[in-house]
Amino acid sequence: MPQKPIFLGFLFLFLFLFFLCHADPNPTCSKTSPLVGLRSEFKMVQHQLRGALTILDDCSFRVSQFDMLPGSDVHWWGSVAPDFANLTANGFVVSDQTLNDTYANATFDVHLRSNVTWDRIQVLSVWDLPTASDFGHVVLDAPVAGSNPPSSRNHTEPTMFENCKKLNERYRIRWTLNADVDSIDIGLEAATGITDYMAFGWANPNSTSQPMIKSDVAVAGFKEDGTPFVDDYYITNYSECVTDKDGVVQGVCPDTIYEGSDPVDLVNNTKLVYGHRIDGVSFIRYRRPLNSVDDKYDLPVNHKENLTVIWAVGPIRPPDTLRPYYLPQNHGGFYGHFVLNVSDPVDDCLGPLNSEDKEDQDIIIADANAPLVVVSGPALHYPNPPHPAKVFYINKKEAPVLRVERGVPVKFSIQAGHDVSFYITSDAIGGNATLRGLNETVYAGGANAEGVQASPMELVWAPNRNTPDEVYYQSLYQVKMGWRVEVVDGGLPDMYNNSVVLDDQQVTFFWTLSEESISIAARGEKKSGYLAIGFGTGMINSYAYVGWMDEDGVGRVNTYWIDGKDAVSVHPTHENLTYVRCKSEGGIITLEFTRPLKPLSCGRGHKRLECNNIIDPTTPLKVIWAMGAKWSNGSLSERNMHSVTSSRPVRVQLMRGSAEAEEDLRPVLAVHGFMMFLAWGILLPGGILAARYLKHVKGDGWYQIHVYLQYSGLAIVFLGLLFAVAELRGFYVSSLHVKLGITAIVLAFVQPVNAYLRPKKPDNGEEVTSERLLWEYGHVILGRSAIVAGIAALVSGMKHLGERYGGENVHGLNWALMAWFLVGALIIVYLEFREKRRRRERIFGRSNWVLGNVDEDDSHDLLSPTGTLAEKEEAGWFGTHFAHLRHTTSRSACENLWDGRVAIPSYYGWGVDETSLLFENPVGTLSEHHKNACCCSHGKDLGLVAFVLWGKTELIN
Repeated sequence: MPQKPIFLGFLFLFLFLFFLCHADPNPTCSKTSPLVGLRSEFKMVQHQLRGALTILDDCSFRVSQFDMLPGSDVHWWGSVAPDFANLTANGFVVSDQTLNDTYANATFDVHLRSNVTWDRIQVLSVWDLPTASDFGHVVLDAPVAGSNPPSSRNHTEPTMFENCKKLNERYRIRWTLNADVDSIDIGLEAATGITDYMAFGWANPNSTSQPMIKSDVAVAGFKEDGTPFVDDYYITNYSECVTDKDGVVQGVCPDTIYEGSDPVDLVNNTKLVYGHRIDGVSFIRYRRPLNSVDDKYDLPVNHKENLTVIWAVGPIRPPDTLRPYYLPQNHGGFYGHFVLNVSDPVDDCLGPLNSEDKEDQDIIIADANAPLVVVSGPALHYPNPPHPAKVFYINKKEAPVLRVERGVPVKFSIQAGHDVSFYITSDAIGGNATLRGLNETVYAGGANAEGVQASPMELVWAPNRNTPDEVYYQSLYQVKMGWRVEVVDGGLPDMYNNSVVLDDQQVTFFWTLSEESISIAARGEKKSGYLAIGFGTGMINSYAYVGWMDEDGVGRVNTYWIDGKDAVSVHPTHENLTYVRCKSEGGIITLEFTRPLKPLSCGRGHKRLECNNIIDPTTPLKVIWAMGAKWSNGSLSERNMHSVTSSRPVRVQLMRGSAEAEEDLRPVLAVHGFMMFLAWGILLPGGILAARYLKHVKGDGWYQIHVYLQYSGLAIVFLGLLFAVAELRGFYVSSLHVKLGITAIVLAFVQPVNAYLRPKKPDNGEEVTSERLLWEYGHVILGRSAIVAGIAALVSGMKHLGERYGGENVHGLNWALMAWFLVGALIIVYLEFREKRRRRERIFGRSNWVLGNVDEDDSHDLLSPTGTLAEKEEAGWFGTHFAHLRHTTSRSACENLWDGRVAIPSYYGWGVDETSLLFENPVGTLSEHHKNACCCSHGKDLGLVAFVLWGKTELIN
């Protein structure tokens, strides 16, 4: 009995709490607002927020089916409009309730603050205060007088469905049945990569062991530009869609491929309704008929029966020129089937999908050797909505996540405009937080950090050990133009001595040279399934290094030789790679390896493919890259083809640590090459040939040709040099081609100076002076050296052209140059032969040698200085004795006059324009036999001396 009062007390307390908790939440609040009774669904913006709002009265509302991932300091937020300015500058907190937890299909009531009424709120948002982020919102439209009541003005969102089925931890299927209009709306939702597809459909009811064969599925995903797509597919085989040689299509193929075309949408009956990718979760809503007009590739869906459905998630290959449609590669272990009756209500999706990789923005990893170009542009996919109309772009990427390393300076080239000042701040919003009454730390930049493309401003920031792990790059005068900066400890720039950004700024290439090896790393700047770098001018005939993550999450790096554009042309090689690493961070692939400069075990006789993959540090290395959705360690197929690739190779100077893009031959450089060929290949050699082989022509024609050709060649050489210097904007002597060219030009331009300083020619009977002899030797040697250096410069120029613009582009020019020089050599051989023969004919043939004055001029063979000297000595001796000779009448006088010295007619004979050759008799004095052969005659004005050395003809030759 004593326990009865206690029991009654507990009962009374229970009843009191029960009625108190289930009473009207706000019995004193009126219901005068025209918004009372309005039901609207939340628009998902971030954090996987979805749910419905119902206005209960003038001061409260109810939230149902509410899902949301947590934020930092989240509140109910009101504004008069959903635009950026009103939400950020004029918004206000409408309730004291906070939303800092994870919500899963929750229902609860919310009370407005006492000073807030519905007429002040046109937009009700879930708002994160520190980041000024809109997680989701509803727009409250008050009814116009005479319009329908609020209950008929319910607003629906495409993210909301009547049913939801959990397929696995990463994939869900949502649907709403519209049996009255013979259709069903289906939503596919998966926490997967942006390069993956989502598939769902109905299996063939006649199939028992293989439900996917002859199944009708919808394949959905996102295109390269981020827009969603969905297509109707029909499965005939467990393979990628292919067309055999007979034109038969099989595999996982779009319905339209089987028919060839679909002009009136009779085959593709899947219609896209809505799609987005938020927080690393892909969501696509589409509609299909329950009973399609296409009874060949579509299966009817009886909404009252239990039917087998199939699903899968995996990588997809984008369209290309050969196959203009998306091709699912495989399902990577994420697939299945189950029995579903779409009329039965299902809701087992408890809470939002939570992706491990929520960051869909591009990531840029700063490099000390490459400046980050900062510009401004339109906001298209800004990661922190709402956003202004104009935001920052870094290296052509919209508001990317910037990753920097402590101790590594980061260089910014600011070109965003004079109205935008760039700075690094601790405040997530920027726009000078001190003006909002908040404290912030500025790490770099400020009011003076502004510039334009024509006059960029350079800003260098070196994060140190005290820099927080997360800061922000923003504008000083506008909020939310930038985004996050991740500050991490050391990385690739610290590990490698050099780095360059490859073509299109999509891949960064790192390397460190040693005496016999090179360490290489490559990092993609966008998400992909694999990353490949290659050495060559294009994909064909290149050596490739491919890094990817296998199905077990282990990084792999393989090497290949590629000699075609199809999968069978990708041949695995076995290079000696060490220190191999490959990792994926947020979908960003990084590969590393070390290899010898010259492949090991590749002596003579080895025919392995990798034996030709030699890296010469003194020669520019042409590097290309490619990315794709999927790679495999086994046999390759079309699924391994890249989806994005470099448009041209980059020439990496390994020893200098720099790079330049491969480009087409500049027109001015082409003119430079032609002018140098004209000078060194035609004009200057032609002048020398004229001096060598045209002296037998009467007059000084050879001399005029020689001078005109030489001066013309020098003028063209000078103009060609000016063209090259002007086009390259500088005079650089680092390459062998430039060194040879400068040497040739200097030697060539010395010749006119040499000619101007020519010593006076000796008079008849005078000996050649040493100065004149030295000049003749110098003139010949310098001329020949200039021609040799010029031809070497032409050859090295062709080699330099091949290295710079690709060997295949100058292959024909090389052959043409070789042919030209070969023809020139044959012409010289022929002219030299004729010259020798003419000399013999003059000596042994029909010439009559006439004595007279020997007048020396500059028509002597400058290419034979020794002969010139001998001739002048003879002319001097003969001139001294000729006067006495012509008065000699006796044989003894003739013998005494010669006194053992013998005059032999030279090639040219004796005469006004001819010279003679003088030498000593081998026995010292004339023998008796020789004296008898000597013939002396006399006359009034002319004497003739002729002497033949019997048996001594070799001296004449």
